[in-house]
Amino acid sequence: MSLSATQIISELTALLGASAVIGEPERMGNYLNEPRKRFHTGAAAIALPASVTEVQAILRWANENGVGIIPQGGNTGLVGAQVPWRGDEVIVSLSKLDRIRAIDTAAGTMTAEAGVILENAHKAAEDKGNIFPLWLASQGSARIGGLLSSNAGGVNVLAYGNARELTMGVEAVLADGRLYQGLNSLKKDNTGYDLKDLLVGAEGTLGIITAATLKIFPKPEDYETALVNIAGPEVALPLFELLRERIGGRLNAFEIVPALGLDMQLRHGMLDRDPTAGPSPWYALIEVSRMRGGLPGTLMAAIEAAFESGLIDNAVLAESLADRTRMWAFREQMSEVQSREGASIKHDVSVPIAAVPQLIAEGIAAAERLVPGIRAVPFGHMGDGNIHFNFSQPAGADGKAFMAQSDEKVHEAIYEIVLRLGGSVSAEHGIGQLKTELLRKVKDPVAIDMMRAIKTALDPKGILNPGKMLG
Repeated sequence: MSLSATQIISELTALLGASAVIGEPERMGNYLNEPRKRFHTGAAAIALPASVTEVQAILRWANENGVGIIPQGGNTGLVGAQVPWRGDEVIVSLSKLDRIRAIDTAAGTMTAEAGVILENAHKAAEDKGNIFPLWLASQGSARIGGLLSSNAGGVNVLAYGNARELTMGVEAVLADGRLYQGLNSLKKDNTGYDLKDLLVGAEGTLGIITAATLKIFPKPEDYETALVNIAGPEVALPLFELLRERIGGRLNAFEIVPALGLDMQLRHGMLDRDPTAGPSPWYALIEVSRMRGGLPGTLMAAIEAAFESGLIDNAVLAESLADRTRMWAFREQMSEVQSREGASIKHDVSVPIAAVPQLIAEGIAAAERLVPGIRAVPFGHMGDGNIHFNFSQPAGADGKAFMAQSDEKVHEAIYEIVLRLGGSVSAEHGIGQLKTELLRKVKDPVAIDMMRAIKTALDPKGILNPGKMLG
């Protein structure tokens, strides 16, 4: 017999205390209102454990009573993994587990609890003369546990890798309340399956990550940043190759943004001035790190080579921190400005880097055939093949009608191209509840069977994030 919401609240209160349980729907807003506003299901309760021991107690209780548990970090996820699916689940917020447990600069590691806000992890590393290089627009609210559970990417994947590559070990509570103590900081450990890699990216369906040992790196002395005018993605590809040949591992970021993104931001007053060198169909945002003792001018020399080879005809380098901040704001505000423009159809996809120009050209053409007047706004991580292939509603259109009539058919067209080019339908946002059906359609059936077997072994009662990833 399943527990009622009243019973759930009462029993959680007995476990954690009244101050750690939210049962009133009017107080749950911050935990339910996810960024894209696509999911509107309520929860039975919100639990706010203050220790790993309390997380264990919650899961033991939930497993015994068959109560669905949704782990939640900063509630910044874009595919609905962190919010309810049915409405009878308990959201377990890790926000109170927010300590930096240790920093070891010799080993290049930081041990942080799941509730640590990414920006605070950055500050903790920088206080020790290091950086934690996971960098994304939501860093002021995203938390470590959620970032690892979704295997977040961000703008520095090119140089440092995604969340999985930045994680050396994790501590996690399993469905039955047992604690997996895997806070490993060893660079070499061949003692069986890599359970860390299993839990990172699992979107809370196999266990609740409560802490992690993360890689940190010496802080660069400075950064060289430029916005380069490019004719299009087909030029971005040889430009990227030239930069990589000349700069190597110090090339931190190579992002592309169409002119429409700049026009939108200037129209909405989101930039105090135009950060570019002048009008261009597309722009590339490039950043290079300079370590202590390194000579400045590396990026300038590479850009001069690009001028000489005819790849570019205009560029501007950041001459101050304000310039660099403005250039990055231009890139990071792309998602927000689309919300100001009305409804938008979004795709987080990846293809082999060499196929990015073909993806964008074919994708724009397909969407324009399907929806006359649709505005293509593809942007993102050219350097690792991850493009946020978004489309804004035609100017003056009704947003709800646009989504109702166009969402599904545009998705189908873009995903067909992505898969034909050997790509992925989810590059860094995950599956959540948004893409469960899509995953079943595109994933190797053997892989799905293996994933289900792992899920059944670790969570036989299916209490961990029900309805997410595997459906």
